[in-house]
Amino acid sequence: MKRFVWRLQRVLDIKTKEEQVKKVELVKLTEKIAQTRSKLLTQKRILDNIIDDLTGQHPKKRLSKQEFFLRCSVTNDEVIKELKEKLSKLESAQKQKIAEVLKARRFKEGLEKLRAQAKARFIKEQEKLEQKELDERATVSFARKLN
Repeated sequence: MKRFVWRLQRVLDIKTKEEQVKKVELVKLTEKIAQTRSKLLTQKRILDNIIDDLTGQHPKKRLSKQEFFLRCSVTNDEVIKELKEKLSKLESAQKQKIAEVLKARRFKEGLEKLRAQAKARFIKEQEKLEQKELDERATVSFARKLN
């Protein structure tokens, strides 16, 4: 019996690799998002801790520290704003990457269906040819027995 050879197998292999690469890129992007969220939460937590510490202090001691905090809070607010912007950019890139992965997966699955159909047709044709050959052999052997 002949071996099944599908002409589009190379395309399927390429699309499979492409999907895997895009999945790896998506995982890396997700890790960056997690790191950025962690940094953002850390910055916010630091500010909250400082504010809580200031509110617990005596008003006379608090004024000088509060003044220093207010001067530095502008910088912290800028850092938080930058992290939020970076996070939103990463999340939009993640959505785009998810769309790319899904597109590649759908294309690959379509090719896999076509391959399965082609293989089923091939097997059916091979079975027909095999049955035809068996019928011919039976006819020849029957004809020989009659002679």
